[in-house]
Order: sequence, then structure tokens, then C-alpha cells
Amino acid sequence: MRVLVTGAAGFIGNAVSMALMARGDAVLGVDNFSDYYSLALKRARLERARTAGEGAFAFRAVDFADPVALAQALEGEEFARIVHLGAQPGVRYSLENPHAYAHSNITGHLALLEVARHRQIEHMVYASSSSVYGGNAKLPFSVEDRVDHPVSLYAATKRADELMSETYAHLYRIPLTGLRFFTVYGPWGRPDMAPWLFTSAILEGRPIKVFNHGAMYRDFTYIDDIFAGVLACLDSPPADDGAAKAGGSTKPHALYNIGNNRSEHLLRVIALIEEACGRKAERVLLPMQPGDVEKTYADIEAIRNDHGYEPTTSIEQGVPQFVRWYRDYHGV
Repeated sequence: MRVLVTGAAGFIGNAVSMALMARGDAVLGVDNFSDYYSLALKRARLERARTAGEGAFAFRAVDFADPVALAQALEGEEFARIVHLGAQPGVRYSLENPHAYAHSNITGHLALLEVARHRQIEHMVYASSSSVYGGNAKLPFSVEDRVDHPVSLYAATKRADELMSETYAHLYRIPLTGLRFFTVYGPWGRPDMAPWLFTSAILEGRPIKVFNHGAMYRDFTYIDDIFAGVLACLDSPPADDGAAKAGGSTKPHALYNIGNNRSEHLLRVIALIEEACGRKAERVLLPMQPGDVEKTYADIEAIRNDHGYEPTTSIEQGVPQFVRWYRDYHGV
């Protein structure tokens, strides 16, 4: 099987591409090469995929939110399924550059829905986010919960993706699965995420910023557990049988949380990074940032029941593995 993977130079997209090829599938990757963070890191991820793929990996640099450019890039290319992971990430950056989110996350998602529609794709799995739960106080977050009150534009765009997908599943009966990822970390991760920011600061002797004075809790999910969930869902398109799916749709559209099913205290994660780095952090305690939430915690019962998903990597295992990769990648 050949799979189109958007965001193939990104953290999750690269990991999913590697996992697909490891089991014998071919990958056509696309990425817009946004300069939101290091392009050198993105190029290194692509080289990793090309080397591992041994001809099973092809790549097109294209802005997938430009439907004309996307059509040209995909002309003559065959693929049966889509994993749409390309997006403008980051909660805080959405306060600075909101138009980037409307372009990549809304217009871009629509462009991929149109590709799925016109090519009669077998199944499209797409990235949503735990951010859609906003300031929900009920924990853990369930896919059956109301998600009508996003607290960031990033969250609003991801909820819009889910609503557009529901419409396309209704109108065109396209099998679609949305995955609400919870704080993904691990080797080849993103430089704007807490594990990377804390590790780099500690190793360089700089202070770390700890928001909400440390009273933060996150469901940290290791990258291997993420791509395992993505592939499990990709292999099982939601049926067009009128039955209610996870998330409540009666169309061929399902929504799942992918998390570690544990809400970890941020200070515990910092302590693990300190231990792996072999030195203590200088902590600067700051108030909560606009658009952020205090706690996330994934209820994974739906994906566990439907796809047998079970996370296997605790933060006690995953954090040291990330720090080891970081030190090796940077030679420190």
C-alpha cells in the first residue's frame, strides 16, 4: 500500500512515515517547509526517511493549502490512503500569527478533504489536538465531551477541522478518522515543546521558564505510542453503517484521543530531565500564558476498545530516551 503523508518533514509525520515503511508500505510525503522552527532539523528528518525507505519514500515540497500547487505535486501519483499531519502547530504562536493557522489548518485541511473526495480515498486519518477540550474541568477528557469553548485560535482551527470532516463524511461518505494528540514528545521532537526547551536550557546553563508557577499537568505521550495509534486507526476505516462512532458521528467519521492515559505534574518531568542531563535547572516561575490550560488528561477508552490501543512508554522511560537523543543529535 502507498500512503500520502502530509507534514512528512515534521515530528509526527516523519515518525509515521518511518513506521509505515518499516512494515512494508510506501510513502509519498509532502511538506510546506514552514520556517516556524529549524529547517535543518526538518531536512535531517527527511534524510532519515529517505535512507530508511530505500526507494519506498518519495517527497514533494509543496504548500498543501494551495490546491493548485497541491494538484500539480500529486499529478500522476498513486496512493490509497492519507495521513494528514501537516499543520501550523503551537498554542502561543497562534496569538502572534493567527493567519498562519487559518491558512495551514483550515484551508490546508479543506484541500486534503478535496483530494480524498475526488480520488475516492479508502481512508484519511488526520491530526486534531487535545487543545480542542479548552478549559474543560472534567478529567480525563473524553471524546464524548463538549468541545465548544476553545481557549486558543490553534484549538479553534483543530475543532474546525473536525467539523469540516464531519460534513465531508456526511456528504461524500469518505471514511475519516480524527486523532486528538496529547503532548507528543520523544526523539526528533519539536524545538518549541517543553522537553526540548528544558533540555537545551539546562545543558546550556540557561534558566527555564515554568508557567503557572509549576502547577501544570500534561498527558505526555511518547512518539512510539503515537505512531502505533495512527497505524492502528489507518488500518481500520470507520464503517458507513449508520452506527454511532467514537465521538458521536453516525457517518463514517470517528474521533479518538491518543494519550498516555496519565496526567503528569510538569515538575516531575523537569526532575526527570534534570536527572538525565546530570544537572539542576534554574527555574523562573511565571504566570499562566494566554491560551494555555492547566491540565490535560486523555481518556483512551474509545481507541482501546475499537483498536486495541495501549500506550507502553512511561515518562520515566521516555524522557531519558529523548535527552539521550538530544545530546547525540547536538553532540553535547
